Amino acid sequence: MTQIKRIAIFGSTGSIGTQALEVIAANTDKFSAEILTAQTNDELLVKQAIQFNPNCVVIGDETKYQKVKEALSHTHVKVFAGEQSLIEVAAMDCYDMMLAAIVGYAGLKPTLQAIENNKPIALANKETLVVAGDILMQKALAKRVPIIPVDSEHAAIFQCLVGEGRNKIEKIILTASGGPFFGKKPNFLVNVKKDHALQHPNWSMGAKITIDSATLMNKGLEMIEAKWLFNLQPEQIQVIIHQQSIIHSMVQFEDGSIKAQMGLPDMKLPIQYALAFPQRIPNQFPRYDFKKPNTLTFEEPDIRTFRNLFLATEALKKGGNMPCIMNAANEIAVYAFLRNRIGFLDITEMIEQTMNKISFIEKPSLEEYFESDGEARTFAASLIHLQF
Repeated sequence: MTQIKRIAIFGSTGSIGTQALEVIAANTDKFSAEILTAQTNDELLVKQAIQFNPNCVVIGDETKYQKVKEALSHTHVKVFAGEQSLIEVAAMDCYDMMLAAIVGYAGLKPTLQAIENNKPIALANKETLVVAGDILMQKALAKRVPIIPVDSEHAAIFQCLVGEGRNKIEKIILTASGGPFFGKKPNFLVNVKKDHALQHPNWSMGAKITIDSATLMNKGLEMIEAKWLFNLQPEQIQVIIHQQSIIHSMVQFEDGSIKAQMGLPDMKLPIQYALAFPQRIPNQFPRYDFKKPNTLTFEEPDIRTFRNLFLATEALKKGGNMPCIMNAANEIAVYAFLRNRIGFLDITEMIEQTMNKISFIEKPSLEEYFESDGEARTFAASLIHLQF
């Protein structure tokens, strides 16, 4: 009898978290949901807790603690609240693997705590590596904790590298769908509203990542994530537009051979792969059909129009705290755009101004990363007079 793997889902009510629970529900002989956390969506968290009966849940918004506690009073589920509780629960020993799916910078501290506690990480939060990739990967290496990427592109590269441990990577090729505005120019983008930007052609994702995909910032964040995950130099990372999203990414080796990982765009596949690694387990997901006429196309990204990808490449090359600054400004800018406070093209403008304003630190400590993040957010928010 195989032992059931106990999963802690940090960010269980988001797009990745809900799909992970679908994978767990379809494989109850292999997985259980041991910890579930949400920031504000208390109603869905309660539903999930009643269905999956975890050891404990955390609601980040402390004002909703009593409501969650009362709703689960007839169960044995322990209820906690607040940012500090996320870190304390990550230190528990009641789970076997963390699925790090909290969106944005907020996922960093719990993930570091889980690594400290020798828990393998299925990483769906790219910002964690963008903000402090050097510190996180050093800690994972020192603790011999595996980091298995869930992002479809990094999961693809990870799969291409299985069995290739001694072979040198010449470069990796990250594929991008191009988002909903592929081929558009600034005179079109200046009038884009959030409802239009949230309509992704291929993937079903949360609001933040969908906007990042539309601005191509998502691909920039993935370049920085890839650098840390696969120990690469900036010049070894290439981005190409592949509108069909069938090839999820590729690895080119020093003999010129290229390995690609393919499949229909469905996040449940990389989630299942990460949770079950090193096994592959059967599923009923739709399959790609080569008999159907389909053309796979590849094009260079337009970084003059979609300058976020250019800014991310600059941050990748500069290193230090620059990716952290860029990420913080982007989170504030996307937040403002989703609330109709700024225009689509203003997102890039805010990020660039913040990158030029905040002091550069070549080798930051973890504390300096936190400070840079805070300074960048404050400055970016001041550009739009947001009141937090």
